[in-house]
Amino acid sequence: MKYIYNKLGIIGCSLIAFAFSSCNSDFLDVAPTSELTTGNAYNSAQDLSNALNGAYRTFYDEYYQWDNVLLGDVRSDNSYNANGDSPIDAYDKLNITTSNNRMMDNWTQLYRGIARANIILEKIKSVNDPALERDDLGKHIVGQASFLRAFHYFQLVKNYGGVPLELNSNSSDPAKINLPRSTEKEVYDQIDADLQIALANLPDAYDGGPSVNKVKATKGAANALLAKIWAQRSDRDYTKVLKYCNDVIGSPAGYSLVSDYAQLFDGDHYFNSESILEISFLGGNWDVSNWGVQLFLAPEDGWQKYATPSKNIIDAYDAEGDVIRKEASVVFWDNLDWADENWNPCGDKTVAVPFPYKEKHADGWNSGDHPYLLRLDDIILLKAEAQNELDDLPGSLLTIKQIRDRVGLPVLTTTSKADMKTKILNERRLELAFEGERWYDLVRAGVAVQVMNSLNEVKFTCGGGTLSAPIAINYNATEDKLLCPIPQLERDTNPNLTQNPGY
Repeated sequence: MKYIYNKLGIIGCSLIAFAFSSCNSDFLDVAPTSELTTGNAYNSAQDLSNALNGAYRTFYDEYYQWDNVLLGDVRSDNSYNANGDSPIDAYDKLNITTSNNRMMDNWTQLYRGIARANIILEKIKSVNDPALERDDLGKHIVGQASFLRAFHYFQLVKNYGGVPLELNSNSSDPAKINLPRSTEKEVYDQIDADLQIALANLPDAYDGGPSVNKVKATKGAANALLAKIWAQRSDRDYTKVLKYCNDVIGSPAGYSLVSDYAQLFDGDHYFNSESILEISFLGGNWDVSNWGVQLFLAPEDGWQKYATPSKNIIDAYDAEGDVIRKEASVVFWDNLDWADENWNPCGDKTVAVPFPYKEKHADGWNSGDHPYLLRLDDIILLKAEAQNELDDLPGSLLTIKQIRDRVGLPVLTTTSKADMKTKILNERRLELAFEGERWYDLVRAGVAVQVMNSLNEVKFTCGGGTLSAPIAINYNATEDKLLCPIPQLERDTNPNLTQNPGY
């Protein structure tokens, strides 16, 4: 079989090669069956399938359970860190330092996922197993590994800017493992190249139905990620964004909006028609459960949480009259055992405090709730954004109408491209709150510094039962803070890594 590979050449690794566990051929069955590392023999299609399932396990890591929302929402105007944990408070206050341990964890987890994909893409070249020919299994393995590498690099480049391009995780040569940073453009170009390989090798759907097609990379997932990367990169190309959005919307996979927005997050309608890619956690099993919900919700366990919705986003829902999305996204709880510096500074148990509610079943660190990684409504709103940027205002209004009709909101009216840009940004905020998108939307729109510095947010103290005067929160946002710092521990290991400006 002839597989389609990246023609850009192999670049060495900036990190050590990571050993990884693999699972059997059904991704949803996560019982380990073997340990495959860079040094082990890959002799069969089953070895590669096991390794691929191990590569998907990166989605169970802390970044995708937790930091994805912390960096996308807590760092923005959507929510704040009520708990006070210092590394996360640094996200909230926009004062992340080079020694922030969460930055190092994120970096390590994402590069570990990249290493897993690299090994598969390298090892499959030397496996001679007729089983790879059956049902295009070999092509699908190449397509999925290429997609996973692209997905992890997208997380890195939008948070750090240009990063080392590790495309070969089997080298121990010091000349190859201490790579300098590539430019942002070079990283995005590599992501695009990987996704073109994914498109050439992936099906629109696999046998097995939605429970397989929503957790494995497909052509729809590759097209959706292509739309997102061409919108997010600094040299964005909205003609390409529009093309890839249309490819998703018109996909033979038959994606369509769920009629009831609330069903997307009620825990009973996963693998739905709107889902393009989601993380299939299994409740009740620590190894594969979504423990991240416990850190955002679950007030009954008696301690403050990490992504409390801001008054600003609640005001945004109310200003739009957006009852449906507000009730699906936020829940208010009273009778809490703590004071909240914004909503309830004197700890009055009759005062309700909001919590993010898109994942609703904490279940004591063992939730089975599925976060979405790619969803059709995001792509429809990106299409509206692209149409507006390409001066098709009537088309943009018609596209966004689908999103607003579903939640009973009136048709938007505007005569200005600039005004429509602002309204699309607000629509994305209300539609995608607490899904890790807001910060990157603000950056893409070029308004992150302005929005964060213009927030009229305050906190209070309460001494002896007396509420203090409001204390203004100053985020001191600057252009330098649009990116995170390169972790100092990684720079200590690799002296060729330069730091981002401002750090």
